[in-house]
Amino acid sequence: MDGPAPEAGAALANAIKFNEAGLVAVVVQQVGSGQVLMLGWMNRAAVARTLATGEAHYFSRTRGFQWHKGETSGYTQRVIEIRLDCDGDALLLLVQQKGVACHTGRLSCWYYTVRDGKLAAMTEPEEDPTIMAAESAHN
Repeated sequence: MDGPAPEAGAALANAIKFNEAGLVAVVVQQVGSGQVLMLGWMNRAAVARTLATGEAHYFSRTRGFQWHKGETSGYTQRVIEIRLDCDGDALLLLVQQKGVACHTGRLSCWYYTVRDGKLAAMTEPEEDPTIMAAESAHN
């Protein structure tokens, strides 16, 4: 797998149905294992930057700017493949995650489950969450 080609950017961006805020939801999955790592958001510029660099870039809805996954933590996502859903309103990124993906220090943001009627964490942090604190400000 060679990853997405930058020249595919225009075709992909034109096919995406961005929401009224100019964003598209992005589900991020570890290539190979299929583990869902996180949910992020992209605008047109983040899609273009992801295609140009081969690493995931997102748009922070709360802070209002584009950011590179791992820019502060070093835990980057090398994009192997980008898929567009049938409605054109969501993306799936298949990535090779370096380190952890979640700002809580866990590999995946999907670590809560319901047990005995209560929310319970299925995993403990693999990294110190304070290392990830600066990056969490982007989400």
